[in-house]
Amino acid sequence: MKLDRRSLLGSALTLSALQLFPGLSHAQARKLVFATFTGSWEEAHRDVLVPAFKKEGKEVLLDAMLSVDQIAKVSASKANPSIDLMLHDPGPALTAIAQDLVEPFPVAQSKHYKDLIPEAQDPQGPAMFFQVVGITYNPEKIKTPPTSWADLWKPEYKGRVGITNMNSTLGTGFMVELARMYGGSEANIEPAFKKISELKPNLAAVASNPGALAALFQQGQIDISPGNFNAIQILKARGVPVEFVAPKEGAIAFKTSVHIVKNSPNQALAAALIDTALSPEVQARLMESPYLIVPTNSRVKMGGEIAKVLAKDQADMKKKFVFQDWKKINENRAAWIDRFNREIKV
Repeated sequence: MKLDRRSLLGSALTLSALQLFPGLSHAQARKLVFATFTGSWEEAHRDVLVPAFKKEGKEVLLDAMLSVDQIAKVSASKANPSIDLMLHDPGPALTAIAQDLVEPFPVAQSKHYKDLIPEAQDPQGPAMFFQVVGITYNPEKIKTPPTSWADLWKPEYKGRVGITNMNSTLGTGFMVELARMYGGSEANIEPAFKKISELKPNLAAVASNPGALAALFQQGQIDISPGNFNAIQILKARGVPVEFVAPKEGAIAFKTSVHIVKNSPNQALAAALIDTALSPEVQARLMESPYLIVPTNSRVKMGGEIAKVLAKDQADMKKKFVFQDWKKINENRAAWIDRFNREIKV
């Protein structure tokens, strides 16, 4: 029997997986599945990460969903998961680790882990990028740029404000920052519930996720909202009138990490995909327009719109932005989500 290049490559990858994780069998092999986020994240990974991985002779399927859905899906089939990699913001990452759903990343075999900035280095799941949350607005409708989170309550924005629910890190991060503005903290967001209730006259929509929130700008249904910097840049590249500004209280920044799923039959391939995502080549491309994702590899120099609007380097970012205590947030987050879903509706 003749073996073509694809067959030989598949055999080599399977052998690699069996050597790295000897508990696996050939029968367990299937195509690698990466659970990425919805919206701009899926676009960025589809356009940049997937082709880079294919250049190395490997294939991956993207399955876009929120972190809470990723954890639920893996938890429901721990012995035979249908996902090989999960992408998480800080809160869900801590939950996945606590529930023993992840396999440590093989740091010693990684080409690029050592080049990550210290904040991105975590053997339970290195950070692929940072996210930055500020105020997004339509400059055609809002001529004076907002300067504070408190601007969302202005009467002139009646029926034009959008937010996300607390299932998303964007939604929870905004509520925590709101609480901190009015005397609360990561352990107490009662002031945020009071303020968000007062926002109801201005609310046009409570989106299910950041991707859905960005789409509301595209559809002309909202004019102002909390938003992810990179999601807005992709909208701008499509010609949607939208701008990003860091509020005077400080924009919210958090790392987003990638994790190998425990009991995955593709753990060696999963580790290879993570290493590709951490490479300076992929991170430098993702930093460019229209993705504008903040890199974690120290060999990538910040430039373009990121350096202009956010920070000139990683040290500058740590000075300018607000980093929240997600260990403390996680203690009450599930109850807060339930309460938010009951009380905050349009």
